[in-house]
Amino acid sequence: MMETFCDSCSRHLKNFMELIRKASENLLQKIKDFFASIQHCCCLKLNKPESKRFYKPVLQQHEKEAARQFLQHVEESKVIDTECLEALRTLAASENPSLQQSAALYYLHISEQLKNELPEEYLEPYYDLLRSNDLEVQRKASLSLVNLLVEGNVNKETVVQVGLLEPILELLHSGDATVQCNSCACVATLATSVLNRNAIASEGAIKPLLGLAKSYDPRVQQNAAGAILNLTRSENTQHLLCKEGALPVLILQLQSPDSEVQYYSCSALTNIASNPQHHPSMLQIGDGILFNMLQGLMSSTVVKVCCQACYCLRNLFRNADIQDDIVVMNYLPQLHELLKFSNKLVNEAALSVLSILTENHSNTAAIVSENILKILGKLLLIYRTSPRVSNYVGNIIQKLATSKTQQDIIDSRCVVVLLQVFGLLTIHDESLLYVTACIAQLTNNEIIRTHVLQESDANIAAHLLMLSSQSGNIDLSFQAAYIISQLGQDEMFTLMLRPHIREIVGYILRFLKHQEIRFQHLGLLTIRNLRKDSHFAAVFSDRQLIEQLNNVSQQTTEIQDLLQAVLYQKVEN
Repeated sequence: MMETFCDSCSRHLKNFMELIRKASENLLQKIKDFFASIQHCCCLKLNKPESKRFYKPVLQQHEKEAARQFLQHVEESKVIDTECLEALRTLAASENPSLQQSAALYYLHISEQLKNELPEEYLEPYYDLLRSNDLEVQRKASLSLVNLLVEGNVNKETVVQVGLLEPILELLHSGDATVQCNSCACVATLATSVLNRNAIASEGAIKPLLGLAKSYDPRVQQNAAGAILNLTRSENTQHLLCKEGALPVLILQLQSPDSEVQYYSCSALTNIASNPQHHPSMLQIGDGILFNMLQGLMSSTVVKVCCQACYCLRNLFRNADIQDDIVVMNYLPQLHELLKFSNKLVNEAALSVLSILTENHSNTAAIVSENILKILGKLLLIYRTSPRVSNYVGNIIQKLATSKTQQDIIDSRCVVVLLQVFGLLTIHDESLLYVTACIAQLTNNEIIRTHVLQESDANIAAHLLMLSSQSGNIDLSFQAAYIISQLGQDEMFTLMLRPHIREIVGYILRFLKHQEIRFQHLGLLTIRNLRKDSHFAAVFSDRQLIEQLNNVSQQTTEIQDLLQAVLYQKVEN
């Protein structure tokens, strides 16, 4: 036929036929892709004979008997009865949706009534119920399992061990929002177990969870984000999540209007950011948009979201490559506002970020100029019995104390507050160690040490002596004794110590006998600083003290000989 056409018409006809062929191939591929995308949905199970879908299943005799036993069991109001287990198994495995619904409804009932742990064998019928073709059965069965998991009526590891993870993960592909919500909640609860996380991730749960995290249904979105958060609590699953593309999804969810989704996503990013290996990937997305989003969340009116944004930034700021740009990003004014906020959780979160910033000495001048030191003193006074706040504040002040900032620290009245809090705390307050350690470190700065001396009195001296004699808390004893040694260089302070000479000799002897060299060193340092006073010089001639000094000298000689021998041998080699 082609011979009857001219060359031009033949060419056009060939082109047209080629066009039709390509269009047919594309259409066929699209049809294949369509069926491939829906074949895993729970509402289109393909694992049952085709003929069974076109008629209503007839009740078998054993199913009728199981239904009768089940009704009798319910009428007798027995929540758990092993005699009913066989009936439940039969109903759950039935092709009849009504019978399956009865079993699912029973499980929903006991999930709301059960006070004890559900026997393991009662988990077996769940496999058939969760894989049911009936949507109501899926909804009720998945909800009851969520209830049992949340209330602790079933063991999380056992649920996975008996094979229920597979049908639970299948439900993530459901087109029904309620089923999606319940299955995500199941995964989220199961993922609180360290043993379950690898199983959940390796069974292919990550991709559907990431998809559901972008759901338009807020319930589904919340539970999916919660499941992802729990998976980030293990290092191995963190790597798998990042590999599957979790970071862009989590960063995007920081913009969610739902504060719960914001919190879960931010918490997940905080966990991932705890591993510096993930920092480059986190910061490459959107040209570092994560920083801008976190800075925005620091202003959130929802306390837990604001705090989690701070903790995520804290983990990111641990990266040395980021430190140089931190001040430029202008976080300090915002941190200052959070420190002034009248909420302890917010204050602690802001302090955690500031503590990391002070580790970079190039930030010191900017932090001091922001007048943050004054608010640190106020926080210490307000939360003086909080070990967490005291530790943060003490560390920050120590790191900010340099030869150039000594006067700023004095002007901020931080030293006065530290001494005030020191006098208010008792030996039973854990905060006392952090406050004492901070004062001890500050006395290494001459100008600050002079100010400490000016603000100290006999009560401070007595308190220090009492703490130095504490054998039950050696770290606290060491820090208090260090302050005495430093302040003991001053004549006026030495006068306040004279009535307590015997106590001082007592803890010096204890230090000299201590196995740790730092204690021996401090004992010797204290003797050197205090013997300038004639009264102390006379007491330090005590025979027992001299004997112990000779023992230390002998130990030191032996160590020096051993050290020289090792070094000499090294040179020879």
